[in-house]
Amino acid sequence: MNENFPNLNLRPPLFYNWEIGIRFELGVEWDREYHYENSPYVLGVYKRAVTMFESVHSQDEEIFVVVDVNDFGDGKTYKHKARIFSPYIYEKSILYKLKHTEIPYIFPEDDEHGKYKTHRFTLECKVSDMKYIPLLKAVCNQDLGMQPSIFHRIYFLNIKRKTIFHVYDDRGCDLLATSPESIRDVYNTYNDWILDYDKDEIDKVFK
Repeated sequence: MNENFPNLNLRPPLFYNWEIGIRFELGVEWDREYHYENSPYVLGVYKRAVTMFESVHSQDEEIFVVVDVNDFGDGKTYKHKARIFSPYIYEKSILYKLKHTEIPYIFPEDDEHGKYKTHRFTLECKVSDMKYIPLLKAVCNQDLGMQPSIFHRIYFLNIKRKTIFHVYDDRGCDLLATSPESIRDVYNTYNDWILDYDKDEIDKVFK
């Protein structure tokens, strides 16, 4: 992480924290009435999230899956967060590689009394070890009022390609890289999915 992305603070909005990246739109033409299972909106979100993930990760590639769990000092946070990963891993023995570190709260500006912490859990595995489709769906569900849902922030770090992939919710996802060339094919293939708001800035990186 520090080697490939020096001085990057792993926190949203990732796209604005690093100079080489793309912000893709997942949810298109949102409407409050679309909040039901298998609605066209929801299925569209899932399809884009999975397509983006698979465009950046091959099945045999090693990745780090990083999960940040916020601890507000209210006694509700438990340390044994293997249960976050457990439903989404095929072989439970892989969970023995799960690492936990306690770091300062990733949003210090929201912690005026300095009481909050962030528990960072990191799992090294292959893409094929993960049930990444239901995992991505659960992340997309967080603001849709549907289950299962995951509110913790999850980042996928691809060791070989030196990329970071983060679905922030049903609205969109960020893809960061150490060089434009490593994600140029994704930029070209899914150009229509790039968020209009940031498109001009993104185009400059790849021109």
